[in-house]
Amino acid sequence: MEYKELICNQHNLFGTISVPGDKSISHRAIMFGAVSRGETIVRNFLFGADCLSTISCFRKLGVRIEQEQNEIKIYGEGWNGLKEPSSILDVGNSGTTTRLMLGILAGRPFHSVVIGDDSIAKRPMNRVVLPLRKMGATINGREKGNYTPIAIQGGSPLKSITYELPVASAQVKSCLLLAGLQADGETTIIEPTATRDHTERMIQHFGGELSVQNNRITVKGNQQLTGTTIDVPGDISSAAYFMVAAAIMENSEVILKNVGLNPTRTGIIDVLIKMGADITIEKDTNTSFEPVGTVTVRNSTLKGIEISGDLIPRLIDELPIIALLATQADGKTIIKNAEELKVKETNRIDAVAKELSRLGANILPTDDGMIITGKTPLHGETVSSHGDHRIGMMLGIASLICKDKVTLEGYEAIEVSYPNFFEDLQSLIK
Repeated sequence: MEYKELICNQHNLFGTISVPGDKSISHRAIMFGAVSRGETIVRNFLFGADCLSTISCFRKLGVRIEQEQNEIKIYGEGWNGLKEPSSILDVGNSGTTTRLMLGILAGRPFHSVVIGDDSIAKRPMNRVVLPLRKMGATINGREKGNYTPIAIQGGSPLKSITYELPVASAQVKSCLLLAGLQADGETTIIEPTATRDHTERMIQHFGGELSVQNNRITVKGNQQLTGTTIDVPGDISSAAYFMVAAAIMENSEVILKNVGLNPTRTGIIDVLIKMGADITIEKDTNTSFEPVGTVTVRNSTLKGIEISGDLIPRLIDELPIIALLATQADGKTIIKNAEELKVKETNRIDAVAKELSRLGANILPTDDGMIITGKTPLHGETVSSHGDHRIGMMLGIASLICKDKVTLEGYEAIEVSYPNFFEDLQSLIK
């Protein structure tokens, strides 16, 4: 891993930026474009390492994908346009690529093998493998298919199922919907709590049929999708770092343009408001695929709150930066029901608590979250991203309010979702 000395002891941030395209939507745009008929154009695509892994995998599956200036063009030939790969499909560090692609591959009449990096090799895949087997898929892998490498032997037609998710997971839901699009009959997925709905929106945007009633999502099988144009909004998960930075740094104001405001993803905004942040949202009324708008955040006095229940799936990726936010709020912030943090790129509960404690935070990890007591001054230290892009960026923001030098080990992990993170951060320092 590489080391980087971070920007420390800053007084305020001021300016306007546009964060990179949404990672979740960028992944899905490639996948849906690949299995649709006709040309799909993707604008504001996120050229991060994870999304580039998705492009690489689908090129190996025989899909023609080209980059022209800032656009991606996908020349889809439908489900049957996917061909047996001559080499292993390497997803790199991308859990989204792994789980969603398994749903596509499960219904294809050929053999394929999926592998990833050391982090992916530790992430549980039974949550998608077991229901895919119920649909008739033949899948093998380490520890009975729970870990990569995973081999998928297609050929048997998939059958529809009704499946109740044991955990709230957009990746699992999306995987099964992609399999359901290829199955006979109707597949219904029942969520314990609503999760991000980018896949449902994407199916309809590509001309597919889907119904949603409360937390029941039903999709018809054997559907043919049609290529389209997608304008990817700015990633609210990336914007969250600058929202928090503006909220905790004195005399700061940051304006974030073209931010995705999908209601299944705006938990970070709800938390900021509940904690007392000065935040303004201006929605763009000219969009239909995904809601977007401009978010402005100014420094204010913050207070600790409890974050739990149905709110967790709406901000699961933002919890590391929310933990930093809580260190600068008066009183206790309690995060509960966030067990999913343990099976991300790293165990984010332990990693966040460990690294923020090194900087002087008062933070206690629990089985399903953490308890943070603020307001606490932070100091310099050598810290680690643990190979996790979200922890790396959180520490980059933390360094701004540290009085002494902060050195980040493994800063290169940030390239997974935000290659120009430090350049954008530097542009706001006045």
